[in-house]
Amino acid sequence: MRSDLSAIHSARIDTVSTAVLTLATSGEGFLEITREAAGFLDGAKASDGVLLLFIRHTSASLVIQENADPDVRTDLVTALRRIAPADAGWVHDTEGPDDMPAHVKSMLNGSTLSVPVAGGKMLLGTWQGIYVAEHRARPHTREVVLQFIGAA
Repeated sequence: MRSDLSAIHSARIDTVSTAVLTLATSGEGFLEITREAAGFLDGAKASDGVLLLFIRHTSASLVIQENADPDVRTDLVTALRRIAPADAGWVHDTEGPDDMPAHVKSMLNGSTLSVPVAGGKMLLGTWQGIYVAEHRARPHTREVVLQFIGAA
């Protein structure tokens, strides 16, 4: 096995910036928010640190996923439907047959992300983007808390 460690760069934390991104989904699927996250970092005058993202919902989630081929997102929706189908006989159905499967999908994907930031840019891979995964069938308004901790 071969491994290489880059040079270590250190920065003092001198800022914590927070904003809430409110967005409208169009129903089940993935909505890319990479551009909005980058805009937040620009507005915060972020240099080096970490971007934290937190979604304030239990039936939607956050993911870092490929942003080059939209077929990936289509296949991910299909995979999540297979893992947590609406017709699985769920006990909780107060908000409709897609609600409990949405909670399961959200639990699997998660509600938080952390992305390293250097030189004011997210250190995402070439084909990576940040997405809100909407797990409900109908449109919803979702809130994502963005927080930068680091040097400005």
